[in-house]
Amino acid sequence: MRRILPLLGAAAAVLALPVQAADGKAVYTQTCQTCHASGVANAPKLGDKAAWAPRIATGSAALIASVTQGKNAMPPKGGNAKLTDDEIKAAVEYMVAQSK
Repeated sequence: MRRILPLLGAAAAVLALPVQAADGKAVYTQTCQTCHASGVANAPKLGDKAAWAPRIATGSAALIASVTQGKNAMPPKGGNAKLTDDEIKAAVEYMVAQSK
């Protein structure tokens, strides 16, 4: 029993670590930029207000769903199956902020 208690303390310390927010710019750079910097396959370019306006008007939930499920030529999760929901949300928020 004595050996278990120190392990429980270590586990509690790990669980108490602060959770870092997903970095939308980093996700964009690592995954989304491939198409959204140059407009490959009609992807709206980052910062193109005219192209993004109708997409932004659909709302954040619709944009996140498009990324998660894929849309037109964009595969699900932008082709990066390892992206978490939080990373997708952060990337969408970053791209919208750059394109308003």
